[in-house]
Amino acid sequence: MTLHGEWLDIGPVDQLPALGARTLPVRGGREIAIFHTANGEVYALANQCPHKAGPLSQGIVHDTTVTCPLHNWRISLVIGEALGEDTGCVPVIPVKIDGGRILICRDAALAGVA
Repeated sequence: MTLHGEWLDIGPVDQLPALGARTLPVRGGREIAIFHTANGEVYALANQCPHKAGPLSQGIVHDTTVTCPLHNWRISLVIGEALGEDTGCVPVIPVKIDGGRILICRDAALAGVA
């Protein structure tokens, strides 16, 4: 991981499988899940479902949502909100792609770190 001002370089997009996810540990903070959609978009969320703290990185990615593996809650990768009749939200970490590299917002990634 490399620091580029306000952004953290966490690696190349091509190492993140389409419709897959990887996790990024944050020392003293919340683990982050990085998601890659079929359309090539990349999103980052705290790796905890708002329902029972299920690991969203182990869920099924479809379109711009992920389904929690524990109780099938659907979470928007764009805004972090639970969809349908479920309510709850997970923190979204801003992402940008630069030269095929995934960059995440440093401040959002480190939010809550002691």
